[in-house]
Amino acid sequence: MKKPIFAVALTAFSPLLWAFSTAELSQTLQKPDNVQGAFTQQRYLKSLSKPMTTNGQFVLVPKRGLLWHMQKPFDNRLRVRSDGIMQWNGKNWVAANTSKMSGQTQQIKLFLDLLGGNTQGLEKQFNLQLSGTQQKWTLRLDPKTALMKQIFTRIDISGDDVVRRIELNEKQGDRTVMQFNRIQTGKELDAFAKQAL
Repeated sequence: MKKPIFAVALTAFSPLLWAFSTAELSQTLQKPDNVQGAFTQQRYLKSLSKPMTTNGQFVLVPKRGLLWHMQKPFDNRLRVRSDGIMQWNGKNWVAANTSKMSGQTQQIKLFLDLLGGNTQGLEKQFNLQLSGTQQKWTLRLDPKTALMKQIFTRIDISGDDVVRRIELNEKQGDRTVMQFNRIQTGKELDAFAKQAL
């Protein structure tokens, strides 16, 4: 009788058997009031020998929106909320010309769900495979809808209490890698971000 009780106790306290779930990941990513930091995006195109690199700052307020400020190679500010994608023209927010930036727009919409911890939104379009622990996890997204299968072969995301890296592998062989750094959580938003979000 003692052996089965010991085996049950051992099982209950084994961290390997108590897997980190997508629901727990979602809760972890939704904990901060906001996430702010810098990003570097490298786009690897089959037709180019070197990646196209963009840099900038971002502000994410979970369930409210994302402010995406590309600073290099040129200045461009986008706001992504449930009511759509808007671009800052220096005075006002105007509807973004999504035909000119369709690739970037699709990516921003996609990882708005991810950065905000909306794994339920992602599960509608992808099969999710989560590995690791709350301190160091990797989430693989395999497309399951016809539309996503036309665009991506897979997406890999990794992080800890926030998302640190996203890699989008596209059907035609192109690849985008995004790295997030100098991240701060819960820091008061500046006036522009408060107005935007």
